[in-house]
Amino acid sequence: FVFKLTAAKQQDHFFQAAYLEERDAWVRDIKKAIHCIDGGQRFARKSTRKSIRLPETINLSALYLSMKDPEKGIKELKLEKDKKVYNHCFTGTSVIDWLVSSNSIRNRKEGLMLASSLLSEGYLQPAGETSKAAAEGLSDTPFLDLTDAYYYFPDSGFFCEGNSSDDDVVLKEEFRGIVVKQGCLLKQ
Repeated sequence: FVFKLTAAKQQDHFFQAAYLEERDAWVRDIKKAIHCIDGGQRFARKSTRKSIRLPETINLSALYLSMKDPEKGIKELKLEKDKKVYNHCFTGTSVIDWLVSSNSIRNRKEGLMLASSLLSEGYLQPAGETSKAAAEGLSDTPFLDLTDAYYYFPDSGFFCEGNSSDDDVVLKEEFRGIVVKQGCLLKQ
């Protein structure tokens, strides 16, 4: 789950994520930042609360903790799609159903807005092609109320079995050198 960033001064930096989905999310976000900077724009992360106009009474952090509650929260499952097994995840529909049943929202449309906020703020992550495409802006909403759109909690231990891609193969020769700084990636 390693990716390489080459700086303008031809200096290589290697980053290692905990799992494939995390690596892909980092690469996607870094590419967005590079695209903005190359286009002459200032890169700034927009706050979901401002762009979606969430009521001030909604506390996304508290809602996230409720969603993760082992007894009353969203149940993490082992789901299968396109010969891949997604562990510790749930469907978009189950998120909206949970929000309705917990009286956090009045209707499914409100649920889509709230779930999109949770996704945008990093409380939920997309898993699988359908939800990733929506999160990247290829759908009307970043979050999908579908049974085949999978999501997971960032600290859930999510992993996908059955990924095989040439992109995942990195030659060992590229890892020669001295470790300059070692640490963990933190995404906010």
